[in-house]
Amino acid sequence: MAARRYLAIYLPFLPSERAMREGAAPPDAAFALIAKQRGAQRIMALSPAALSLGLSAGMMLADARAQEPDLVALEHRPEADNALLLRVVEACERYTPMVAPDGEDAMVLDLTGCFDSLEMDETGVRNDLVTRLSRLGLRALAASAATPDAALALARFGKSSLRELPVSALALGEDAHLALRRAGLRTVGQLADRPRAPLAARFGKAMSIALARLLEEQDRRITPHRTLPPIWVEQRFAEPMATVKPLLGVIEWLAGQARDLLVARGRGGRRYEVSLFRTDGHIARLAVDSGLPLREPADVVRLFRERIESLADPLDPGFGYDLLRLSVPLHEDVSEGQVRLDEETSGKPDLAPLLDRLQVRFGAECLHRFAPRDEHLPEYADRLVPAASAPQSWPQPEVGEPPLRPLFLFDPPQPVTVLAEVPDGPPRRFGWQGRQHRVVRQEGPERLAYPWWKTVEATGPTRDYYRIEDEDGRRFWLFRHGLYGSEKTDPRWYLHGVFA
Repeated sequence: MAARRYLAIYLPFLPSERAMREGAAPPDAAFALIAKQRGAQRIMALSPAALSLGLSAGMMLADARAQEPDLVALEHRPEADNALLLRVVEACERYTPMVAPDGEDAMVLDLTGCFDSLEMDETGVRNDLVTRLSRLGLRALAASAATPDAALALARFGKSSLRELPVSALALGEDAHLALRRAGLRTVGQLADRPRAPLAARFGKAMSIALARLLEEQDRRITPHRTLPPIWVEQRFAEPMATVKPLLGVIEWLAGQARDLLVARGRGGRRYEVSLFRTDGHIARLAVDSGLPLREPADVVRLFRERIESLADPLDPGFGYDLLRLSVPLHEDVSEGQVRLDEETSGKPDLAPLLDRLQVRFGAECLHRFAPRDEHLPEYADRLVPAASAPQSWPQPEVGEPPLRPLFLFDPPQPVTVLAEVPDGPPRRFGWQGRQHRVVRQEGPERLAYPWWKTVEATGPTRDYYRIEDEDGRRFWLFRHGLYGSEKTDPRWYLHGVFA
């Protein structure tokens, strides 16, 4: 098994360089980023020029200005610094999707197995990354090692050898570090030459673990900032793509590679995502979802074409895209069933492509479908759910029996005038919208009560539903609102729906 290789990047002036990028301070200016702590203004970070004046982070602003009266003070904004760090972390995904931030000013890249696809060795990756960060206005210290802790320590302390690292690289707390220095142990190399058991007995198990990780003996692995997609393919360009016109062709070619991987697993993609890496570090991400698993490149490209055409803010290639990555973060099993030669097709139109296009163009939140709900009152027996959710089965009528519920429901039910032979009997004639309908067939009643067993407020007259057919063959769904005699003396009738 090949040894793992990690690349750590330390950004020592991230807060001040972030302020320079935003135009809050001119380049090479001496300024401090301050925050109020315990009622006093304290320096949280310094620009390189201010640091060269002998100032240090943690000083009181008043003390610093006693030394440098013209020192400029700006507000310390850790949330903005963290947002910039995360943007840099995502930009580093061009090298490997295994990138994780570390603290407030560093990150780690797991480059194991990536050098062949990058067509660069470890030194090449490090130089390329430092150069790109420099173009963004960020000074970076980089180091490589076989464990994340070792790489981070080398980058943070600017050392080339693990044995030269100070004991504070163990990150065990100031008390432990002070005790080690008083014992004459000032470097990791001096600790490595000592027996581990006495050190563990004196400083605890954490000492042994931290030392083993610094000496590349124990790998703790990293958790990437973004969830690693199960399937992803990418294309790097020798010359940056300056227009979006050839974009769909590249996506289709990559979708063909993704299809081969999906076929091998018997899966189809439900969600595809394209990441466009610009040469200046910006990343544009586009995602499309489908109602059914897809894996044919033509279908995938069709959805991305809709997505690009529907963008309110068109893609801006700037100085050009030099990397395009297609990932499949969500996929499902694909049925390989085949229609029998002697079996007729259902004849039903396939709505999946239309739903996918509508979803891509208007957003998944704008598209819904009806789903059944366990309620016996007709107006509450369905609900709207996202169209991308899994279909649910509806109650099916008995074989040979007409449907119990009409296709169309009136909301609210339409009042009608009914003539019945007896007050609690079925209708013989009813009037609706100025027309009289003579009933020739009827079935019922089907008695529905309000769900009084659920809430106290759910009360109302009982409904007696009738399915009826008039002399012209039209079929209606009527109900009498209230039981004659016990609930009402003169219950009214309503038309609730019509059958197809």
